[in-house]
Amino acid sequence: MADVVVVGAGVVGASAAYHLARAGVAVRLVERAAGPAAGVTGGSFAWIGDRGGEWQGGAEDLREFVQEDFRRLEAEVAGFSVRRTGSLTWAEGSLAASASASASASASASAPVPAPGQFVIGPAEVAELEPGWREPPEHVLHSPTDGGVDPVAMVGALVDAARSHGAEVVYGKPAGAVDRGAIVVLAAGAETGVLGRQAGIDVEVGTSPACLVRVAAPRGAAPVVRTIVAGPWFEVREVRDGELLLTIPYAAGQSAGIVGRNAQHAVERLRSMFDGAADCRLLGHQVSDRPMPAQGPVVGFAKPDRSVYVAVMHAAITLAPTVGRLIAEEIVSGQPAEALRRCRPAV
Repeated sequence: MADVVVVGAGVVGASAAYHLARAGVAVRLVERAAGPAAGVTGGSFAWIGDRGGEWQGGAEDLREFVQEDFRRLEAEVAGFSVRRTGSLTWAEGSLAASASASASASASASAPVPAPGQFVIGPAEVAELEPGWREPPEHVLHSPTDGGVDPVAMVGALVDAARSHGAEVVYGKPAGAVDRGAIVVLAAGAETGVLGRQAGIDVEVGTSPACLVRVAAPRGAAPVVRTIVAGPWFEVREVRDGELLLTIPYAAGQSAGIVGRNAQHAVERLRSMFDGAADCRLLGHQVSDRPMPAQGPVVGFAKPDRSVYVAVMHAAITLAPTVGRLIAEEIVSGQPAEALRRCRPAV
């Protein structure tokens, strides 16, 4: 008999199940798909960073724990690893003379404003980090602590670790009935709102579609792309040896044909930008609806009787190790975590 039933074997559910099981709680992880990370997690670019960007609502309060929790899980969980490559980000106005920008546009561009821990660098410094980048921009924002994960491997490692601590994992079944008296943790991404309504609670979970492109990138002496490179046309990084992930702009309602053409165009642009990319080829693409709660992460008990706990957020990959730890601490101790104070659902 489970004390806690976690619904959703994406990154948030897997992290919650692992941390609960490790704390000695009897946990059942339920996933309607045939395996873990089958939803939006598996379609994530999985860029891990704690600098710059927009951290809505309570996400800002969680930022300080991100790197520490990822390092902790690397030490605790077999197969859990982060590629800490750093990231290079630029805006279209900062591009040097290239296939789509003129030298005059570059000359008039202003340098980006770095957050603490970020640095503005020029072409010579970019060349040290990305020697294959043919015509780098005049101004690039470098975040040296950024990294990425293989999201499917990450979730698989967390699920395996949860099992090793006694968690039961059930695939291929909807949430269904749960053990009498069990706490239900709803961690089903964009589906959390629907499941919440079925449980008699109202959780507003907006969505934002994103397109992920997978590219085969045969390695020579070095990777085609060494860091995370993010610009106006795409974001790209190596997710595993010989395979790149790209995100490309996507507008809701685009046909499959248009998405496919845009994905192929992104691969062609990649070939034109990087030495060693001539043999890159499109493997596939997918569109996923990312959960985007308007006020930031929604994490906490959603009923006065504390029978239902909600955990939905963006960016889930980045926040999941920290949120999973805090969920377990709250459920086990019965005490609220101060770091989640601004994440609470309306009860």
